[in-house]
Amino acid sequence: IFTDDDLTVIDEIKGVYLPVQDLEKPLFIHQAQAMCYAYIVAENENLDEIGVQLTYCHMETEQVVRFRETFSRIEIVQWFRNLMDEYEKWAVYQYDWKKQRNASITELTFPFSYRPGQKELAAMVYHTVEKGKRLFVEAPTGVGKTISTVFPAVKAMGEEVCDRIFYLTAKTITRTVAEDCFELLGKQKLLFKTLTITAKEKMCVMETVSCNPGECERAKGHYNRVNEAVYDMLIHEHKMSRDMIEKYAEKHQVCPFEMALDAALFADAVICDYNYVFDPNVYLRRFFSTEKKGNMVLLVDEAHNLVERARDMYSETLVKEDFLAMKKKLKIYGKKLENTLERCNKEMLVLKRQCEKLLVLEEMDSFLFALFRAAAAMDELLQKEGNIIDRDVVLDFYFKVRNFVNLSDDFDEHYRIYCDYDEKGQFCLHLFCVDPSYMLQKRLDRSRACVFFSATLLPIRYYKELLCCDDDVYAIYADSVFEQEKRALLIGRDVSSRYTRRTFAEYLAFADYIEAIVEKKKGNYMVFCPSYKMLEEISQKFMAKSLGSCDVICQRSGMSEQEREDFLKEFEEVRERSFVAFCVMGGVFSEGIDLTEEKLIGAIIVGVGLPQIGNEREVMKQYFEATGRDGFSFAYLYPGMNKVIQAAGRVIRTKSDEGVIALLDERFTKREYRQTFPREWNDGKICDRHTVGDLVDDFWQKR
Repeated sequence: IFTDDDLTVIDEIKGVYLPVQDLEKPLFIHQAQAMCYAYIVAENENLDEIGVQLTYCHMETEQVVRFRETFSRIEIVQWFRNLMDEYEKWAVYQYDWKKQRNASITELTFPFSYRPGQKELAAMVYHTVEKGKRLFVEAPTGVGKTISTVFPAVKAMGEEVCDRIFYLTAKTITRTVAEDCFELLGKQKLLFKTLTITAKEKMCVMETVSCNPGECERAKGHYNRVNEAVYDMLIHEHKMSRDMIEKYAEKHQVCPFEMALDAALFADAVICDYNYVFDPNVYLRRFFSTEKKGNMVLLVDEAHNLVERARDMYSETLVKEDFLAMKKKLKIYGKKLENTLERCNKEMLVLKRQCEKLLVLEEMDSFLFALFRAAAAMDELLQKEGNIIDRDVVLDFYFKVRNFVNLSDDFDEHYRIYCDYDEKGQFCLHLFCVDPSYMLQKRLDRSRACVFFSATLLPIRYYKELLCCDDDVYAIYADSVFEQEKRALLIGRDVSSRYTRRTFAEYLAFADYIEAIVEKKKGNYMVFCPSYKMLEEISQKFMAKSLGSCDVICQRSGMSEQEREDFLKEFEEVRERSFVAFCVMGGVFSEGIDLTEEKLIGAIIVGVGLPQIGNEREVMKQYFEATGRDGFSFAYLYPGMNKVIQAAGRVIRTKSDEGVIALLDERFTKREYRQTFPREWNDGKICDRHTVGDLVDDFWQKR
């Protein structure tokens, strides 16, 4: 606030990366912010008129542009009162809704009879929210972990301990489970606004995603219509699913994705992918960008997925050949940009000359300096030029460069920088986040409490160390509700998926096991293999042996959503003979699918699921060894066994399920592997291809 020729002026200063010289007027949202301040000062100081100034300063060039306007007291007061008239209905809605919601929560009761241990689990979640802590829940399938986490979080909200729930998932199918859970509580008379965020690419009404008002009718005037669209949906709907959002977006002709983000501000629960909380490029800035701690609760479903997902979010790779290609493509736009890209290429060439197969670096300051300049030059180009050649390709490259630059700000001891060559022989520079705990903690610190839960969080220490930095965290192991005698656990000791054993004879031995298991009882079986190559080899040997006595289907790489649905529908067919589905361990069919009762009576796991040996895994292994941890276990064993346990979990989904789990690899008999087994796997029977049939027969005879 300053005075200029007796005129009091409000100066709102914005640091920006926009080309300020091209601004013809201030952005509306900035002008409105300054005018709110102007109203307050004019009223407090009893001023007849007041100046409103917007000052834009470019963050790199420090070029400054100013816009000033003078308002009379009457003008500024009338403007502010109109603003308050617009806001009043939102304030009244929020006040009234909160009263109704909390009253309904007070009357809410748990919708089922508590299973053994379930009440204690729900109580632990409530206390975690109440005390603002982190909780890790290892909950075997059937415990009812979704309702056991959602219900206490809702009860805590009713007592104003928290004000919003984020239910975070890795896959679309678990999002549906969360929606169903809130719907179930709605039948108990709970009044609750739930909103599901779907990816922009899936919701966009254009054939190719474009937010340019010149191309998309919805984008043109979106902000003039979106408030009414959101309000209309809020007062009429409780479950704001994808279909519902698209319906109201169509009615009001607004962008459905942007509308969903605005509606999230008024939702009691937001169901979305991990990205919208943790990914630095996608996260919901309206909730998680401020330094202020929020009062929301994070419920992280299938939390075992978050370790690898987080590594991807906080890592980036640049390819030397891309800089050369981009330099050729963009040289027509000026020497400055061409030179900055060439400088990056030369810096990478220096590293390439030092790298035979793998080069781990301590720093990359010289390259980063060149990359900063290239990013700034591309920024300038993209702001000025609307019709760049191959714009989508250029943008993809630009976003990778920007991401690398941004992530380098967080480079610390949790990262490793290394160079190698990809399968095409191209030279790559990796900024690799080995331990994502520090980066995840930044988001956790913006929330009140967080519950990580999964059927596979073993060993719990591994997940505690890689998903957060807090020392004071809770952990609970929920006992399985299933009777162990309904499930046979068999461990094959005379086969292995080790690379040195991948021969014709070994594939045939695996086929022997599968045949011996499926012939004892007609039903549906899944066989999980460590790779598509092994899947192909073993399935062919099995089909040759079984001579058409079984129906067989194989998962293919890159299946569409429709193909996946068709694949799962095969398990619902009524058949005259057994059905065997060959799948890849760690793929879309090895977790998050429910094939209950007769739909699946056996899961056959080929190998221990260890990730393929490669530079990334070896860098990871060396990192953990250097930090005093078991490098092999952290880089290979724990991630691999997680895939095994997830795949095995497809068989027993409900209390009435029964079936066979076969773990086929001699390594499952070793102590270090058995230590990662769930508690309820304490009854495994060791067998070979000659005795497995008798054990399976004995199990089914008893059933």
